[in-house]
Amino acid sequence: MNTLTRMVTVAAAAAFPVAALLAQGVQPPAAIDQFAQLQQDLRGSHGDSSAYLALSKTMYAFLNGSPRATLQLMSAQAASDQVDEALLSFAQFVAMGQAGEEVLKSQSFDSLRALPKYQQIHAAMAANTARQTSASEVFALPSSAQVPEDIDFDAPSKLFFISTVLGRQILQVDVSGRMKLFAGAPDQWPVMALKVDSKRRVLWATEVALDGFSSVAKEYWGRSAILQFDLRSGKLLHRIEGPPKAALGDMALSLNGDAFVSDGVHGGVYRIDRASWAVERVDAGEFISPQTPAALPDGKHIFVPDYVRGIGVLDLETKQVAWLPTEGKHALNGIDGLYAVGSLLLATQNGVSPERVVRFTLNESRTGVLFEDILERATPTLGDPTHGVVVGDYFYYIANSGWDALDDHGNLLKGKELPTGRVMRTKII
Repeated sequence: MNTLTRMVTVAAAAAFPVAALLAQGVQPPAAIDQFAQLQQDLRGSHGDSSAYLALSKTMYAFLNGSPRATLQLMSAQAASDQVDEALLSFAQFVAMGQAGEEVLKSQSFDSLRALPKYQQIHAAMAANTARQTSASEVFALPSSAQVPEDIDFDAPSKLFFISTVLGRQILQVDVSGRMKLFAGAPDQWPVMALKVDSKRRVLWATEVALDGFSSVAKEYWGRSAILQFDLRSGKLLHRIEGPPKAALGDMALSLNGDAFVSDGVHGGVYRIDRASWAVERVDAGEFISPQTPAALPDGKHIFVPDYVRGIGVLDLETKQVAWLPTEGKHALNGIDGLYAVGSLLLATQNGVSPERVVRFTLNESRTGVLFEDILERATPTLGDPTHGVVVGDYFYYIANSGWDALDDHGNLLKGKELPTGRVMRTKII
């Protein structure tokens, strides 16, 4: 799961006609509540194959055909003896580049395993776990950079900036890998998002008081702060408290210097006015776990990757969301970092199986994916990737972050140790 929803199990809902309700002036239930209700209904439908199938179809539509929803539908189709339909769902799951060996051992799929078509699709799934990479290591991070999270680059000074979760710091790194402390977290909470505004010589960041992490006292859990530092000196210029209980873990900057921050736990997307520091929610509740946004050049839309539902295009005026279709062949969920370059979307996906870094090529209208290319998958260096940054012709990203070595409270899992974080790079094209 992503870096914030790892710690929170979001419980989900019938696919309400959101656009129609908004047009009527009626505020629909938030997606996070819809999702919780639908999950509850699915649990209650066991033993009733007809209800289970109907609810699984609703979930599939609600989650925009994600791999998770596809396997859910496959299970329901098998339970209703819809063998051909179940095999088609399995083929789509594999076409989306996914592998789910442990999940497929479920009793739900017993009736399918002996079928030659199932075995053929299952054999093809192995290719999705094969090592593939076009990336190379730029530099390794020191042991003090405990759980690196976000990365950005300041072109005038040729310096990278990296946030750390357990380290509760922002590091400054030159292109050869020499690093020093830029700033500590003012509240000593984990530092999550950061973005460089080179034009105005400031660095934005967020702190999030994660439940149980490091020395965060219980009374602070669930709070966030939005920070702005002087890019030259590291001096803290501004600090404002985030919305109550919001976990502001991801960020993007608009062309005019405003910040968009997302709450991966409670579903909100907010705009911070760089001049007034006013905080405005810009979505209408259609996201469950929004991650790193990507602003479009028109200034009116942003891409918002939802960890559960896929990639949405948010209209900042109407607050409506248009979801990019998976077309049964693209896994668009599980994205932690998303970056737009012309007609390309670069994504770090730590919520798919296997985890990967991928490039999506969009159509001219940016309403659909034409094709995808794997940039890194199943390598010794990838581990748990988090965020990245485009610098010139290259995409730099954090690999082997160490999130997968921690439990829900920031403690090392039994038998695990924090790995060496790495910054990798690959040509954009």
